[in-house]
Amino acid sequence: MRPTASRRFLLVPVLALAVSAVPSVAVAGGGRDAGGGTEGSSSGSAQDGVIRAETKVTTSVNGSSQRTTTGTLSPENSNWTPPACWYEPAFSPKEIEKTVKLWRSIDGLPFLSGIGDFVGDSLDAYYKDGDPYKNYNLDKEGKGMFWAAVKNPNRKDDPAANSCNKQPFWVDEGAVPDEPLALTPKVLAEYAYDELPVPDTEITMAPAGTTKVNLPTWVWLDKARFKKISVTASLPGTGLSATTTAEPVSLHIDPGTSDARTYPASGECGINADGSIGEPYEKGRANDTPPCGVTYLRASGSDGSYPLQATVTWQITWTSTTGEGGDLPDGTFGATQDVTVQEIQSVNR
Repeated sequence: MRPTASRRFLLVPVLALAVSAVPSVAVAGGGRDAGGGTEGSSSGSAQDGVIRAETKVTTSVNGSSQRTTTGTLSPENSNWTPPACWYEPAFSPKEIEKTVKLWRSIDGLPFLSGIGDFVGDSLDAYYKDGDPYKNYNLDKEGKGMFWAAVKNPNRKDDPAANSCNKQPFWVDEGAVPDEPLALTPKVLAEYAYDELPVPDTEITMAPAGTTKVNLPTWVWLDKARFKKISVTASLPGTGLSATTTAEPVSLHIDPGTSDARTYPASGECGINADGSIGEPYEKGRANDTPPCGVTYLRASGSDGSYPLQATVTWQITWTSTTGEGGDLPDGTFGATQDVTVQEIQSVNR
């Protein structure tokens, strides 16, 4: 006897038990992507009663698939974060059928006798017996895909990653799913935001490391490192992609103490026409006011230092293959450098 719709509510705790005891159920094989018509592969697992997939979205940095290990932007808008999950085309009808059969195979494992059949029956009731799908939609093979929940690989531990909790649902090829969290160009752009490899914010100072009370310290950033960077996120086989671009626009200096004066007074150093920030110190200008810098008014004390924090603000925009685009929240990335401030020693004769 197949499970009724009401009995399927028992699926969540049973799957939670099963997932904790066995490896993820995974399938791989061919299938037509919803918008593309090319063969692809997918893998999926059941967690908390939901069959999920691993994202097939790929990214490239400035046109290259090679990644560099650098910092991750923090959105200035604290109420906004890149998406923790979304739905994307993942399973063909044959793959859904294979997933159900794989669940039945766990009955051979210790302590799990009967669970595989129970889960399989529950999934069959959903995908095979007409509530809401019949025979896994095998008659529609090649005419669409089951879209499944995926987690942003950078945010798997975010509780919001579990908010995509629908079972895989069918979408005809070329159709737009009626689902707010379905993959769109903007979702791709927001995912690319998480992948932007901004360079470390390590400023150059003169004097470097140790400075004197009331002596202007010059601060600048190399234009060769701080320049535009773009990440393109694409869904293979669909022609759908979005490019998110980060451009440095300013540097904020926090001296690490109230006993200091920043230049400009706001601590915000704008970007120059050539892409640099601040101005390198030149010999003979020790008493000049730097366009970007700080003067400490009190020594940091013996064996002590001030934690100067330098934070770069990046302006974020996006474009896509559909013509859509716009702005995303500015992002920041900073670093702290220890600055030792000493009293100027003088000799009275």
